[in-house]
Amino acid sequence: MREARVERATRETWVRLRLGLDGPSGGKVETGLPFLDHMLFQLQTHGRFLLEVEAKGDLEVDVHHLVEDVGIALGLALKEALGEGVGLERYGHAYAPMDETLVLCALDLSGRPHLEFRPEEWPVEGHAGGVNHYHLREFLRGLVSHAQITLHLRLLSGREAHHVIEASFKALARALYQATRITREDLPSSKGRL
Repeated sequence: MREARVERATRETWVRLRLGLDGPSGGKVETGLPFLDHMLFQLQTHGRFLLEVEAKGDLEVDVHHLVEDVGIALGLALKEALGEGVGLERYGHAYAPMDETLVLCALDLSGRPHLEFRPEEWPVEGHAGGVNHYHLREFLRGLVSHAQITLHLRLLSGREAHHVIEASFKALARALYQATRITREDLPSSKGRL
């Protein structure tokens, strides 16, 4: 079973997360931030992952800490669940349209953390349930840094925050599903390690 459980506690947040790369998809999600729950359900559904998340954060201050720390916990769990990486497809990419919005996500389970995402270039208006595209960046930074993956996210069209953020999570989920499949018997690296 490619599965991991992570618990992370700070003065600002507490997160308990379980990730199963081979499903079954679903799991209880309760973060105290309904829009973040909705996005995590997108990871479950479109990534076909078992994802259980219980979290609490200082939402009276801002949503930033909770969103970021859930991303960190997911990154830690993904890194652990992937193990040595033997047999992985390694690369994944997906487009996700949502009405007027189109997002592209491409990633590499490389062992080298890099996020290519520039929210200041995205003409997104407002927020969705208190979450904006800058919070999306903090979620992705946590994920990328702790899972040690390379991730590129591009907004090809769209302006409405809810659609842009949701399409981003859907594209991420589909790219992660593709990259985490076991499709070979060896390590997917010409260097001999990820």
